[in-house]
Amino acid sequence: MEQVIYSVPGINCNHCVHTITSEVSELEGVQSVTADIEQKKVTVEYVPPATPLKIINLLAEINYPAAE
Repeated sequence: MEQVIYSVPGINCNHCVHTITSEVSELEGVQSVTADIEQKKVTVEYVPPATPLKIINLLAEINYPAAE
């Protein structure tokens, strides 16, 4: 299992956390998702077919783009 951590400045409330965790969890291969309001970070554990690129693209699609 792999893990990636993204800085997501748009995390401001529990609704943001819920949206991110529910949407990213649906991506095939994602094992767990944790979004932290205070640190503005999203941690994702995954196995193939999920990839860091698919995860970062999905975050952008749901309007929570990861910081560069």
